Amino acid sequence: MAELSRLAALMDAGAFDELERSALELLARHPDSGVLWQWLGLSQRMQGKDALPALQRAAALLPADAGAHNNLANALGVAGRLEEAMASYARALAIRPDFAEAHNNLGNVLLERGQFAEAAAGYRRALEFRPDYAKASNSLGDALRGLGRLEEALASYARALRIRPDFAEAHDNLGFVLRDLGRLDEAVACFRRAIHIRPDFAMAHSHLGIALRLQGRTQEAQSSCRTALELDPHLAATLIVLAETHADQGEFSAAEALFRRAIALEPDSPEAWAGIPRLRRMTRQDGDWLAQAQRVVAQSLPPRQEVPLRYALGKYFDDVQEFESAFEQFRRANELTTRYRGGHDQRGLTRAVDGLIGTFDRQWLRSVRDAGSGTMSTRPVFIVGMLRSGTTLAEQILASHPAVFGAGELTFWSTAASRHAPAAFAGAASASLLRRLAGEYLQELERLSPEALRVIDKMPANFLHLGVIHAALPNARFIHLRRHPIDTCLSIYFQHFEAGHSYANDLADLAHAYGEYRRIMAHWRLVLPRDVLLELPYEELVAGLEAWSRTMLDFIGLPWDPRCLEFDRTARTVITASKWQVRQKISSASVGRWRHYEPFIGPLRALIDEPAPQPR
Repeated sequence: MAELSRLAALMDAGAFDELERSALELLARHPDSGVLWQWLGLSQRMQGKDALPALQRAAALLPADAGAHNNLANALGVAGRLEEAMASYARALAIRPDFAEAHNNLGNVLLERGQFAEAAAGYRRALEFRPDYAKASNSLGDALRGLGRLEEALASYARALRIRPDFAEAHDNLGFVLRDLGRLDEAVACFRRAIHIRPDFAMAHSHLGIALRLQGRTQEAQSSCRTALELDPHLAATLIVLAETHADQGEFSAAEALFRRAIALEPDSPEAWAGIPRLRRMTRQDGDWLAQAQRVVAQSLPPRQEVPLRYALGKYFDDVQEFESAFEQFRRANELTTRYRGGHDQRGLTRAVDGLIGTFDRQWLRSVRDAGSGTMSTRPVFIVGMLRSGTTLAEQILASHPAVFGAGELTFWSTAASRHAPAAFAGAASASLLRRLAGEYLQELERLSPEALRVIDKMPANFLHLGVIHAALPNARFIHLRRHPIDTCLSIYFQHFEAGHSYANDLADLAHAYGEYRRIMAHWRLVLPRDVLLELPYEELVAGLEAWSRTMLDFIGLPWDPRCLEFDRTARTVITASKWQVRQKISSASVGRWRHYEPFIGPLRALIDEPAPQPR
């Protein structure tokens, strides 16, 4: 008994090498002691050694010991022998059904296999028997995130943190879900808390870099990535984030070199292989890339890893004009995305638009105007429209003017809408709320660019919030980009969006979302003053670049500057999917692109209300 107590003390002290020596010495005298074989295996496992033979021997000697089978299963999982690991966990649970750790560990194997629903069930069983099991609650969040149930994942991570506030991994995971939900400020705060608890947490530094990048804080994002790489030089995922930051700045050669460095570390990294086609137009000379991408995608990848590579293969085939093959890859990518992100609530979107139209009408605008709710700054300019409608191009043109700062896609008004339901703007306190939001927004613009006469906010989905924005900022100007509906919807369908946009992965959902977008924009045309909204057809902008560039500048009250025609040379950060395109000369190649895919458009056909431009 004393000897076993000493072994336990060595384990608690982290003296694993001494524990191994002591266990071996005792086994020389007691070779049939299953307990000693367990101690030996655990000491070896903690040192990164091969613990499997010792733990197999322990389980054979202790067939009725649930802990022995659980420990063996853990070692089998580390060895990649997942089926055998699952069988050992099952034996442990048959002996002891209330073994919370074994339920949790079985969930981990199922999670690794991409069986998210089964994993979630295992974690819930663990929590039934041990409600204060922070690891199980954190892991349940991982499984729910895999199922696309982000709000539930958020609650599970929060529960883990209530149990254990210093749980760095749970803070990191909570930040990851907040990022997926577009709540970037909160995500950054979570990653910073994880780093505060564990300064050597390399992946938290990397994840912070992702969130900072999405906020347009490129230099800070790169600094976080460099810190992560100092802590762990072999983090291919961090090299991928760093590559994206260089691509955002138009440094495409540097970005490709970083993607290839990631590939050198992880030759089967789907994210690294998927990054390369976003940097340039692919040609048939990229056959080596195609062969490697097809090799990797043929493996049994979890959907989240397979999806970006499917989109990349779709782009390759689109670039080389093999349109049927391209559409098949895009279709597969979108189907996989719905597996972990969930479907689109058409009725919910319709109700939301009904609510906006019913609340923000002419009478409401008149009442808030009479109450003096607005702040009269002329700095804000909003470029709105559906995704992939040319908003990035319009911003790049205007941001090439020396008096304009392009702020990218600011989440301010969508965040405000999530915090304040339409009813909050209909009551007696609406005027003070609008003034407060206007003040906070202008402070954000001041932080981003204290000197520019005009600041562009090109968050496309701000088209939902034009009523509130106009009431808060009556002198703001709105430029509405319109593109052929099927070109718009297919371009969305062909693009991998990291978060949000639940309608993007199904053609019928896209058709519905586009119809609701048309409906709310028709409403704003009726209720907003005509002088605050400029309608800009994408196809006409491409065909008449100078004329429409002059029109936009006149609309926002700035003189002409010829640098706007050289937008492809403008050095600035662009984090949208159009980062490569806006640094090329103007081209009509994307006009009428949908006709290449006409056999596949299905539900989108109903959106055609006028003859579409032909491909050129």
